[in-house]
Amino acid sequence: MDLKNFIRDIPDFPVKGIIFRDITPLLRNKEAFGEAVNRLCDAVKDLDFELVVAPEARGFILGSAIAYKLGKGFVPVRKPGKLPYKTVYEEYQLEYGVERLYVHEDAIERGQRVLIVDDVLATGGTAEALIRLVRKLGGEVAGLAFLIELSYLNPRKRLEGYELRTLIVY
Repeated sequence: MDLKNFIRDIPDFPVKGIIFRDITPLLRNKEAFGEAVNRLCDAVKDLDFELVVAPEARGFILGSAIAYKLGKGFVPVRKPGKLPYKTVYEEYQLEYGVERLYVHEDAIERGQRVLIVDDVLATGGTAEALIRLVRKLGGEVAGLAFLIELSYLNPRKRLEGYELRTLIVY
């Protein structure tokens, strides 16, 4: 199954000049969604980790499915004002602005190995912020997994030294 056939391109979203890779057609199709989760699980099965860390919103969908299927814990990373307990945060640069990501201060124990999961690896800025959050809490990054990689933005350069797994490359 060619998963790329289930990705919809939305030009000029969220701002002019950006091509948004929309995964909702893939999520809507039970076979494609199942195939994507299974392939991501296969791609990371050789990594040693206890937790899956994923940012909202689309990262939650893939990350929680992977955590469940592999019998791992799940840690949600949220935007400002969404988590009820004490948090730590990291700022990062998007292609079109600055954002913050928050996680509960007790979400990761010192020395715990984590897999970071998200839908799209674009510039690598979000992934870098997630890595900093994991390390800030004393965790270790076992690897990163993405459904889509935008190779023309050269994100791997920012993430050298980390195990990266992606399924669809543009």
